[in-house]
Amino acid sequence: MLFVELIEELIYKTSPRELAEKIDHTLLKPDADYKLLEKYIDDVKKYGFALLVIPLSLVEKTREIAGRSIKLGVVVGFPLGNTSTRVKVIEAIEAGELGVSEVDMVMNINAFKSRDFDFVKHDIISVVEAAKSRGVRVVKVIIETGLLTDEEKVRAVDIVVEAKGDYVKTCTGFLGSIATIHDVSLLYKASRGRVLVKASGGIRHALDALTLIAAGASRIGTSSGDKIIEEFLKLKGEE
Repeated sequence: MLFVELIEELIYKTSPRELAEKIDHTLLKPDADYKLLEKYIDDVKKYGFALLVIPLSLVEKTREIAGRSIKLGVVVGFPLGNTSTRVKVIEAIEAGELGVSEVDMVMNINAFKSRDFDFVKHDIISVVEAAKSRGVRVVKVIIETGLLTDEEKVRAVDIVVEAKGDYVKTCTGFLGSIATIHDVSLLYKASRGRVLVKASGGIRHALDALTLIAAGASRIGTSSGDKIIEEFLKLKGEE
C-alpha cells in the first residue's frame, strides 16, 4: 500500500477521539503562565488527549486546578540529558510520588556520543526502576535523533530496550531537531516490536501527525494537539 493510501485509510478509520488518545499534549514553554496551563488542561479534557506533559514544577499547580481529572506526564533530565543520574532519579521519584503517570527522560547524549554505552544504559535503568517503583506506568527515552547518525539511532534503540524503557522518542523539540518520517520509520524498524516509538519535535498539523503514525509512531508529542484535532475534523468533514 502506498504511503498516501495509508494516510487516507487512517483518516477514514480513525475517530477524532482515537487520534487524541495517541497525542501527548505538551506544555514545556519556559514563559508559559498559569492561564496558559489552564487552557491546556481544558484541551486535554475537551479532546481526550493521552495526557498533559508538563515540567515537574507545574504538577502541584495542575493538580490544584484539575484535581485528578486528567493524566499527567513530566520530563526528566530535560532538555539536554546531561544532569547526573542521581538528579534524574530524584526527579523520577518525585514524579511518582506526585501521581504522575508517565515520564519522558532525556538520555545522556554526551556519554552516548562518547560511546560510553554502559553509562547510558545504567542512567536509563536507574530512572526506569525509580519511576516504576513509585507507580509511574510508562518511561519514554528521548534520544535526540538530530544529533545522531542512523547507526547511532539503531544502537540507541537497543539500549532503550535493554534498559526496559517503554518508548524510544525522537526529540525534545528544544534543540532545533524535528521528528521526520525517516527517523520514525528507522526507529520503528529497529525496535522490532520490542519498544514503542514516540514522535516529537515540530509536529504542528494533522497531516504531520498522521504521516508519522503511518511511519510507525504509537504516540505523538506536540504543543499543538488542539490544532491537530481541529484540522483532523476538517479532513474528516466533521468540523
